[in-house]
Amino acid sequence: MRKFDTKIQYLKYKVLREVAKHSWDDTLIENLWDIPKSISPGKEPTMRCCVYKERAILAQRIKLAMGGDKKNPNVIEVIDIACDECPAAGYEVTDSCRGCLAHRCEDVCKRGAIVFDHNHVAHIDKSKCVECGQCAKVCPFFAIVNRKRPCQSACKIKAININDDNAAAIDNNKCIQCGACVYQCPFGAISDKSYILDVIDMIKKSENNSNYKVYAVVAPSIASQFTYAKLGQVITGLKKLGFYTVVEAALGADMVAMAESKELAEKEFLTSSCCPAFVQYIKSAFPALLPYVSHNLSPMAMLAKYIKETSENAKVVFIGPCIAKKSEAQLDTVKPYVDSVLTFEELQALFDSKDIDITSLEEDVLDNASYYGRIFARSGGLSDAVEQALKEQKIDFTVKPAVCDGIEACKTALLKKSKNVLDANFIEGMACTGGCIGGAGCLTHGEKNKSQVDEYGREAMEKTISDAVSVLK
Repeated sequence: MRKFDTKIQYLKYKVLREVAKHSWDDTLIENLWDIPKSISPGKEPTMRCCVYKERAILAQRIKLAMGGDKKNPNVIEVIDIACDECPAAGYEVTDSCRGCLAHRCEDVCKRGAIVFDHNHVAHIDKSKCVECGQCAKVCPFFAIVNRKRPCQSACKIKAININDDNAAAIDNNKCIQCGACVYQCPFGAISDKSYILDVIDMIKKSENNSNYKVYAVVAPSIASQFTYAKLGQVITGLKKLGFYTVVEAALGADMVAMAESKELAEKEFLTSSCCPAFVQYIKSAFPALLPYVSHNLSPMAMLAKYIKETSENAKVVFIGPCIAKKSEAQLDTVKPYVDSVLTFEELQALFDSKDIDITSLEEDVLDNASYYGRIFARSGGLSDAVEQALKEQKIDFTVKPAVCDGIEACKTALLKKSKNVLDANFIEGMACTGGCIGGAGCLTHGEKNKSQVDEYGREAMEKTISDAVSVLK
């Protein structure tokens, strides 16, 4: 039964599961130093050069599972001692170099960084190289390659540098906390902080206080996760964990579609505000475009606000695929409504920390939203919903969307808008490829996730956005 895409995810999950297990019975502190040994029990290392380093890294993973560095505002951190296996990044000459006589690489290099050995084979003098890549472009044998580290390749906004200790360093002024580097690092040296202990504490307090209720708000991308079980069994599992009830964030998406469509018609140009990483990218890279960002809260925050305003003593935990949601929940505009955020990876750890086999549970029902609210989970779904909301509200406005599938597409659209050459009046910005279904906190990633979300949308009892939001009035 495969629950995760990678072994790194599985390792992270094991740490989260052990931390959660001891937290439920209030034995975490006394067992803190035994957790690394329980995960790496032998005298021989299974992942690193020695068992001592292995356990030292596991200790850092435990710290992240317990909330990480409180002084660091970023929800993503680098485990320095785990980040030492990747070769130095930059342009290198490979064995494909034939020692040709043309020496085009030498001619094009303005820094004199290309040198040759006695066999006429090229080498790059790193003390002179400025990584311009011109030598790679002119090599007829394609023998010069740019060996970027996986984290740097994953970070399309160039927020990752390499420090003096040869470890990755995150520039918090650029980082949008999308988590792409977290998923792509092959050594698990970059990870997100977990607030799983806060959620467990909330649930335990609610069990001792009949007036205190913890709501689980689940992202629509849950339809593409936990594929080894049925969605109704996942919902039952959440209630067995101690959540009072489970509500679809897709209902919040329906609410956003209604409000955002009106705002678009009024302003005649808008960018979406649903993806916190996309909004953060605009703040850091395109601040002049901030006035165009929708003033509506995200579906997560919109629904949480409604729950808080209509339910006394409610706590709201959002559960989804998104690491950036952890940072969004700390914003002053969102903090009053969302008490904590979990990823699907963390939810799996919670289930197993209490030995809940969701495949053995009866199915519960999750049916709060429309088809359009549910397809927010994949790229293009938000634009479809806004168009539908305009029709249902009989607003005479034609939406012409620029659907941005991933942060590079977002950058292109925003650049065009900044130069007034964008042929669109609405930018749907999703930082993750494929939309939320490609989020770093997913258990699994893949093309089939889109079809699963669409199928989940078609199963909605409420066929229109108006029908879905009517229950809120």
